[in-house]
Amino acid sequence: MPQTTNGVPNDNSKDLYAIRTKEIIYAIRRLMQAGEHYTKKLNKIYNVSAAQINCLIALHENGPLSPSMIAKHVMVNSSTVTGIIDRLESKDLVKRLRISPDRRVVTVELTKAGRALAENAPPPIQQKIVDGLNSLSPQEIDEIALTLKRLTDMLDVQDLKVT
Repeated sequence: MPQTTNGVPNDNSKDLYAIRTKEIIYAIRRLMQAGEHYTKKLNKIYNVSAAQINCLIALHENGPLSPSMIAKHVMVNSSTVTGIIDRLESKDLVKRLRISPDRRVVTVELTKAGRALAENAPPPIQQKIVDGLNSLSPQEIDEIALTLKRLTDMLDVQDLKVT
């Protein structure tokens, strides 16, 4: 909050408050644009979305998985994964297998083309964040986590499901 003199903000603190507020808004915009830029790059170069590449990488790192396990690895809803798998299957990047006696149990695995793409695609944008966070102290990570929680609380989106 701006510094006050007798409860009235002084001009210097109002200016700093406005500058910091603008910096926060621009930083949030840059983060959103980075995600959009990454997705456009993937679509242009590889003809896949960020969610699809995350799915391919999860399968590459873990081997064949059920759709619910893919959802856990890429941190999306199971219903979202169904659409991702449908699109990847239509591009011949994954295939669904029914290897259990229970035909309802589905396993998804990479095709040869899917494996090649997973091995050559850039790392997911989340990985860049994880790598950056790994270089920070626990105190710095706590500060970031608490600040981001405050921002999501301000927007009343803390209960919004990440897809």
